[in-house]
Amino acid sequence: MALDLYAGIPVTEYTMALKWYERLPGSPPTFVASDTEAVWELAEHRSVFIEQLPEHAGHAMHTVFVDDLDALVAQIAEQGLDPAKRETFSNGVRKVTYRDPDGNEIGFGGAPL
Repeated sequence: MALDLYAGIPVTEYTMALKWYERLPGSPPTFVASDTEAVWELAEHRSVFIEQLPEHAGHAMHTVFVDDLDALVAQIAEQGLDPAKRETFSNGVRKVTYRDPDGNEIGFGGAPL
């Protein structure tokens, strides 16, 4: 079975959110769908998008697992963003959470050290 993911993040103000989200992956969007929606392809057929929907902003919670969590956190730090939270679960899995200006949570997980 093929799997595609198109995960949305509602934001209050598109222009401000676009600037913040460009810093998170360290790149501009893969494409801009409209004047109020931008998309980043994280991997083939797996994308995350922001869309100006003020009435829903601040409630998204997404976690993406990556091969090298430490390298990604260092790369994001170079863009001037610091995690809001760091966790290590009982099985050793680690999670680093960022919060955008609306309070949406974008987490990155990684395997135990």
